[in-house]
Amino acid sequence: MPKMNSKALASFLIANVGTLIVIAIWWVVASLELINPVLLPTPLETFNSLFISLFSGDLIRDFWLTLYRSLYAFVIAVVVGVPIGILLGSNQKVYRSFEFLIDFFRSTPATAMFPLFLVVFGIGDFSKIAVAAFAGALIVFFNVAYGVMNTKKTRVMAAKAMGVPSWRIFVDVTFLETLPQTFIGLRTSISLTLVVIIVAEMFIGSTHGMGQRIIDSQQVFDMPQMYASIIATGVMGYALNQIFLIIEDKFVHWKGR
Repeated sequence: MPKMNSKALASFLIANVGTLIVIAIWWVVASLELINPVLLPTPLETFNSLFISLFSGDLIRDFWLTLYRSLYAFVIAVVVGVPIGILLGSNQKVYRSFEFLIDFFRSTPATAMFPLFLVVFGIGDFSKIAVAAFAGALIVFFNVAYGVMNTKKTRVMAAKAMGVPSWRIFVDVTFLETLPQTFIGLRTSISLTLVVIIVAEMFIGSTHGMGQRIIDSQQVFDMPQMYASIIATGVMGYALNQIFLIIEDKFVHWKGR
């Protein structure tokens, strides 16, 4: 048993060596006061603030509110982005007709669209969700369209030669070959919706949420709480990405083959 514990500890240390190095550097820099202690607290102060916030419940409230807004925006992005991606990817002439518009909005930072969404949806939760959904949908439909356009033509032609109906060709060939590219779009989209929601919470009349929590802590120089909130937000983004990787490995196990 002790041997197993030693092996598990060694595996944990190896898997987290980068994180441990960063924390060690942070500790040394803060302890030697190479940066103003008001601006950079020690890791102990930060994690202490994190645990206090967790047990008081206010961090959990903001965490779930940001997660809810991000998932809400992501679901809208998927519902809108996937059908549009399939439609545009199935017909290259249609895609070319919209290519300029697609590249224009894809190159425009979503944060630049805040004023437009505020005018349309007003100052409220849905304006934050809508702008995040817009940014996420662009990523989803671009990747879906790209996946559909790059379906192996030989497989489609072989299915047609065997007299397979068009809807079966789409389900059994096009859809399955599109899935790896679609999942890349979904993972990028969920990360982007989280980023846009955080920025929106910071700057669009929000009272709760991780973005508002971070900016409030910074304004009153509660640096341990600011770093604690940033760490909690990073954990959320990491967890979402890992969940999508697990789903992708389970449902798209043939990718790269």
